[in-house]
Amino acid sequence: MTQAVGGGRNAAREMFEADAASRALGIDLVETGAGTATARMRVTAAMLNGHQMMHGGYLFLLADTAFGCACNSHGPVTVAAGADISFVAPARLHDELTAVASERTRYGRNGIYDVTVYREGPGGLVTVAEFRGRSRTTGAKGEPTGGRGEPR
Repeated sequence: MTQAVGGGRNAAREMFEADAASRALGIDLVETGAGTATARMRVTAAMLNGHQMMHGGYLFLLADTAFGCACNSHGPVTVAAGADISFVAPARLHDELTAVASERTRYGRNGIYDVTVYREGPGGLVTVAEFRGRSRTTGAKGEPTGGRGEPR
């Protein structure tokens, strides 16, 4: 179930619907809220590396998708300013991964978001990765707003 922020327009859902890359990989936006998002993806054979584990790039993409939806949930166009990921446990063929993004703080046009990616394991939930994203809200139509090194 996807919720709209403030009961009206759902900016995160609108952005996700235009995200051909995420949708082509089978990512589903499960839920959004103010500063939050949950996305899911099943690991396919095309996503495996030479060790038969999910390639880290695909794992990053899932976490980044949840992050992007969370930071765009407030409405203005917001982009990634940077991100880090720690791979904690492997994901394997047919695992269903869930990425839960939550806003830690927003200040000025900047934000910090944490994303936990997990899967079901024999003993319960297994954390697969921890991701931290840094966001920057852009100007009206997605243009830079004239910060350092940006055109005015």
